[in-house]
Amino acid sequence: MGASIGFGKSTIEQNVDGMSAENTKVELERLLQLRNEEPKRALEIEAQIHQRFGITSAVFVLDLAGFSRLTLRYGIVHFLGVLQRLRAIAYPILKNHGGTLIKQEADNLFVTFPEVEMAVKGAIAILQALQAANVTLPDAEDVQAGIGIGYGDLLLIGGCDLFGSEMNLASKLGEDLARPGEILLTQRAMTQLMRHNADLASNAETMELTASGLAIPTYQFVVRRGVVQIPES
Repeated sequence: MGASIGFGKSTIEQNVDGMSAENTKVELERLLQLRNEEPKRALEIEAQIHQRFGITSAVFVLDLAGFSRLTLRYGIVHFLGVLQRLRAIAYPILKNHGGTLIKQEADNLFVTFPEVEMAVKGAIAILQALQAANVTLPDAEDVQAGIGIGYGDLLLIGGCDLFGSEMNLASKLGEDLARPGEILLTQRAMTQLMRHNADLASNAETMELTASGLAIPTYQFVVRRGVVQIPES
């Protein structure tokens, strides 16, 4: 397998370790084709898919702010340099907080964590580290990001792809709605966080955001100048 960026092994090598040979895109494609060809067995085959590929996890989607603007203004090599700085800062933090990097697509990182608390603490640490680094950098080199976090049942395919409603919501929050320095949680993610760390959850502000005509109950953490902002009572 090719050279990697990140925690040592490539993302795929890292996540496939210990997985069944049945947890592959090829096997998923086979089962989906079988489901389509034998609709009477649809429920049975769907249960097989969930058994083979299903996980329950927090999912974290980081989006780098200003991808198009930076690329148009400074060129793709400049932006790739910004991405490298993001990886150098974020990857060790993700590892130290128990995260598993699933994939990087363009300016997005997709990461799973066993618990929402770990994902939120990792997200806060990354934003704090990025903001600290930006102090010594010219504006053109700043690395700014927003993050969406969901929690629930997901399908993890071959260790390198994720599907599920909470994945979709986390992507919508992280990529489309979170502004630089913001961490946005879904309703299910906040419920899980409150069960494990109510004190941390109390730092989130409740809001409702709209995307694609869909109202999304959302919980917002804001990191400014390296400090988590406390909502006004």
